[in-house]
Amino acid sequence: MKNPTSDRFWDTPPVILDPRVPARATLFWLHGLGADGNDFVTVAETLARTHPSLRHILPHAPRRPLTLNQGMATRAWYDIALEGERWIPNDDDLLVSCAAVHHLIENEMQRGIPARNIFIAGFSQGGAVALTAGTRMPVPLGGILALSTYLPLSHELARQSHPTNRALPIFMAHGTQDPLIPWTLGNQSRQFLENAGYPLTWHSYPMPHSVCEEEIRDMTDWLTLRLSEKP
Repeated sequence: MKNPTSDRFWDTPPVILDPRVPARATLFWLHGLGADGNDFVTVAETLARTHPSLRHILPHAPRRPLTLNQGMATRAWYDIALEGERWIPNDDDLLVSCAAVHHLIENEMQRGIPARNIFIAGFSQGGAVALTAGTRMPVPLGGILALSTYLPLSHELARQSHPTNRALPIFMAHGTQDPLIPWTLGNQSRQFLENAGYPLTWHSYPMPHSVCEEEIRDMTDWLTLRLSEKP
């Protein structure tokens, strides 16, 4: 098992988009299964036009053998299998990736970015990591953007979530035509988080397993509201 608190967890340095002015906030982007950090560069660049003091960090998940892919290696935050219509994630892999994300956040705090100005965005499998890592982070983060995803280990949320982030703002969005992670699964996670007391903003779009322009506009507006509240 790779050590999440060292650079050995990562096989490739992250993509970093530094603002031209001093950064006062940071947004981490966690890509989906089989992609890499470059997958969301265009979206990050779009948001940068509205938020010029926001640093974007796009790490690459490590390569690992994937049960879903007959053991062939691909970039994945955790191993996963499919039984019927049910996704079976490797919980150990998931938690190691969450610890690695926590370490990245701690590094950013050491660079002078307050925890309340740090956000985690994730798509699909990356969104599952964002939700799990964010709710378990022991410092108060700015928020989570969870796109076309679901909450794994939901049965452990009450016990494992950190009290510091019990009021963590969450933006969730999902396509109604998603064939990989059904809209109903995302909506179930949304309802679970709302019932647990998280302030959650939910959006649905008539799209498959992807990101659309309307979604990017909604993310921009949500971030604008969150960042305008920060000193």
